[in-house]
Amino acid sequence: MTTVTWIIVAAVLVVLLAFLSIRLVQQYERGVVFRFGRALDEVRQPGLRFLVPVADRMVKVSTRVVVLAVPAQGAITRDNVTVQVDAAVYFRVVDPVKAIVNIEDYRNAVSRVAQTSLRTVIGRADLDTLLSDRQRISAELKSLIDAPTEQPWGVRIELVELRDIALPEQMTRSMSRQAEAERERRARVIAADGERQASEQLSAAAARMSGTPGALQLRLLQTVADVAVEKNSTLVMPFPVEILRFFEERRHEMQEVPAAMPPREHDQAQPVPPMPPMPPMPPVPPMRDPADLWRRYPDYPDVSFPADRPSHVPTPAERDAGLVTTAERTDEADTRTEVPQWTR
Repeated sequence: MTTVTWIIVAAVLVVLLAFLSIRLVQQYERGVVFRFGRALDEVRQPGLRFLVPVADRMVKVSTRVVVLAVPAQGAITRDNVTVQVDAAVYFRVVDPVKAIVNIEDYRNAVSRVAQTSLRTVIGRADLDTLLSDRQRISAELKSLIDAPTEQPWGVRIELVELRDIALPEQMTRSMSRQAEAERERRARVIAADGERQASEQLSAAAARMSGTPGALQLRLLQTVADVAVEKNSTLVMPFPVEILRFFEERRHEMQEVPAAMPPREHDQAQPVPPMPPMPPMPPVPPMRDPADLWRRYPDYPDVSFPADRPSHVPTPAERDAGLVTTAERTDEADTRTEVPQWTR
């Protein structure tokens, strides 16, 4: 082989060795070097780094903050309410050697620990605390996730935030009614407080105006002037309060005068005279025999008489003329108690 050939071979070998031994580490990365399979304690910093060809192998680890979305976890709170909670975990690698050597996939490991810790924290807290004090729940969740990850794995949890808390529909309606009732209660308390303050101010104003009678008249005139400003057909007739007071005083005087006067003779209660005895009731005449009705009312159309009665009934004129036969007299003198049949 000629000299030129050896020069070309040497140049190729140099280029190949340079390609195998030079590594570029980015600013946000750190390099972990394995020499013959054993990790070196020295971590390669950003820049061009030289390795021993064939003997060294470098693994790059990113030190940037990683955002990990924790899937929604269904759990039961301390007050037995089923909720669905999802969160977001922010973490970064602080020890590249531990992150590569001690754990196979630190991203998946952090996700699993976050899911388990989230369910644990939800089970410890009640629903009101979970909804109102999210910062405390997030801090507790961060400390719970950071305990098994930072020292053994070299991963530090920077921040944990609860994203959404899904409640059952029935629980949502119940909480809406509770919030509405609470707002209504506050509105009533505020209105009552306003009425109390207004009554106190009105009482103070009335106490001050009562010492000056002219102030009441001025206030009345001011009210009349306010009403007269508007263009309306309202007629205001002021009625002095002193007239009402005069009538009230007169009424009290009239009530006090009869109480002070002694009772008179004619005002005393007189004995009630006894009532006269009731006259005796006249005797009730005996009832006539119902069998004689057919004789007194012969022309009544709705009366059906027995078959043994005479077909001819004497009229009053025949009775007066004496034209009554013996059979009719006998029948008239009959005192049978048969009752005629009435038909309608």
